[in-house]
Amino acid sequence: MSAVEPILPPATIGVLGGGQLGRYAVIAAGVMGYRTVVLEPDPVAPAGRVADVHLVAAYDDDEALRRMGDECSVVTTEFENPPAAALDVLDRRTLVAPSPMAVSIAQDRLLEKAFLTDAGMPVGPYAVVDDDAADPDIVYPAILKTARLGYDGKGQRLVSDASEMRAAWRLLGSVPCVLEQALDLRTEVSVVVARSASGAFASYPVAENTHVDGILDLTVVPASVPRRLADRAVGLGLAIADALDYVGVLAVEFFVVGSELLVNELAPRPHNSGHWTLDVAQTSQFEQQIRAVCGLPLGDTSLTRPGAAMVNLLGDLWDDGEPHWDAALQPGHTALHLYGKTTPRAGRKMGHLTSWGSRERAELTAVAARVALSRRG
Repeated sequence: MSAVEPILPPATIGVLGGGQLGRYAVIAAGVMGYRTVVLEPDPVAPAGRVADVHLVAAYDDDEALRRMGDECSVVTTEFENPPAAALDVLDRRTLVAPSPMAVSIAQDRLLEKAFLTDAGMPVGPYAVVDDDAADPDIVYPAILKTARLGYDGKGQRLVSDASEMRAAWRLLGSVPCVLEQALDLRTEVSVVVARSASGAFASYPVAENTHVDGILDLTVVPASVPRRLADRAVGLGLAIADALDYVGVLAVEFFVVGSELLVNELAPRPHNSGHWTLDVAQTSQFEQQIRAVCGLPLGDTSLTRPGAAMVNLLGDLWDDGEPHWDAALQPGHTALHLYGKTTPRAGRKMGHLTSWGSRERAELTAVAARVALSRRG
């Protein structure tokens, strides 16, 4: 996508994917006066239920792609795994942002590692595993990850030696994988950045993240890392976006090892660790996505409170019945977000809570509010 005249309301914006990230992007676009079209095979997908048009079809459906390409002034994606062929079809008919090339790199760990290495970005020790006889030169323990389609802890195995690694590779389907050396992490942080086709750039405050079973559990802003590391995270985020000629919102996840940052993963879209921006930033990451892909001036990313914390609400919370929503709906410093998903399942992201105040108070409030929702709490 090259620099063009801004795409202004009431133009139509297309979104590939129907999850909660797409839902908030569609809502932001609607508030700004845009018309929206969502392509998503699930007829009750969260984004489809709030869009002007929901194309209930496979992502590679020729007729749906033709219609989206013809009706939309720009098409973006709310997840990192749309079929590359679908993005290429759309790219021949309309603007696609971020570009198919950028998405293809971020959706394949092998391509992502190669891109980051070639661009001079700091990454942890890793090796490629693509056959049953692999014996990579890497220090164990290590984590074996499928090159594609793994997220929220899926497609990953912790292994302690080469024999265990080969067995895990077969269990993962004998598909191409990345073997990453397990690191002694101080913490994990992420930065959500935005870049427009003109090269304009904006960054949100760096967030600190806690994962449970591979799924993001808690995000706290600002991160409790030295200013030097926070500034470096922002700088690396900008450098990566520039190297990708990226247009849109991009999340970059980092490992903090000792006093250094290592790039973990890229997410070519708004990100779970940026959900707090809905309540505690001048411009949400979702409005920013619309601004970036439409060539509008990027919004103010500053905090509206000293700090914020977000906790995910997973389907496990429904195990003993409907949660106590009244506990999160009292006037105060907490906001409840539910995504409109019809079926709760273990590990499925059903919503989140955001709290604000000082950094420490926000974290305590968010965690306590989630406990209060549970019928076991």
